[in-house]
Amino acid sequence: MNIELRRLSPEDGEDVYEMLQAIPAEENGFTNSAHGLSFEEYGRWLEKADAESRMTGLMDGWRVPQTTYWLYDGGVPVGTGMIRHFLTDALRKRGGHIGYAVAPGYRGRGYGKELLRLLLIEAGRRGIDRALITVAPENAPSRAVARANGGIEEPASEGRVRVWLDTAR
Repeated sequence: MNIELRRLSPEDGEDVYEMLQAIPAEENGFTNSAHGLSFEEYGRWLEKADAESRMTGLMDGWRVPQTTYWLYDGGVPVGTGMIRHFLTDALRKRGGHIGYAVAPGYRGRGYGKELLRLLLIEAGRRGIDRALITVAPENAPSRAVARANGGIEEPASEGRVRVWLDTAR
């Protein structure tokens, strides 16, 4: 594997677009807002996501700034992840600091584990000492990825398992 984590850029091209079209719009609590966009709409989406990553406070009264990344293997994008810069009460219940997804054609190969590991490093660089992810109780693969990265689960509540991960691991 020749793994690399790249930050979203407004210049990202068709390779990232195609990967995002392969990841469902909503799956296991992960929302892919680029799914179903035309290539032109995707360009505007990239610009908006890039701008939001530089914001510092609440957006629209409830959303927080987040930075999006792509996981590449050998120059091919295989997954995506985002780091929310801080949490609201709602994100402490559902969402957490980190969300991630691996494109369906690349699942089961260890990419999720590596993607989360690299996102934790980036979260630590942002000053997040303990990162929270929330996982559906029945999502065994994501729970296993979190545990493989040192995640400590809390009992399920409100339809989610809260998992805390040390970013300095």
